[in-house]
Amino acid sequence: MSKNYLLMYSEQLATDIELMCQSIKAPSNTLFQIRKSSSSVYANIREANYGQCKADMLSKFEIGLKECSETEGWLQLLFNTNAIDEETYKKHRNLCGRIRRMLILSCKTLKENLK
Repeated sequence: MSKNYLLMYSEQLATDIELMCQSIKAPSNTLFQIRKSSSSVYANIREANYGQCKADMLSKFEIGLKECSETEGWLQLLFNTNAIDEETYKKHRNLCGRIRRMLILSCKTLKENLK
C-alpha cells in the first residue's frame, strides 16, 4: 500500500501547530484560530479519503486548501507580531506550501476526472 503523503503532511502540520501554540505567548483568539484552521486542513483531507464520490472528495480538498491558506495567514501574523521566530515561521509556512501545492494538483486532477 502506498503512503498518503498529503494525509501525513497535514497530520504533521496540525500536530506541529498545536505544539507551537502550547509553547508561545500570543492572544488566545489568534491561537484558537490557527489551531482551528490547521486541524481543519487535516480533518478535511482525512475525510476526503472516504468521500462518497469524486465531487465530495473535491469539495473536502477545496475546503482544506482554503484552511491551509488561512493557516499561512495566521502564521504570518504570529511572525509579524514577534510571537514566533523566523525559523519557526518558515518551517510551518513551507509545510503549508507543500500541502497547498499537493491540494491544488489533487483538485485539478479531480476536476479533470469529473468532466
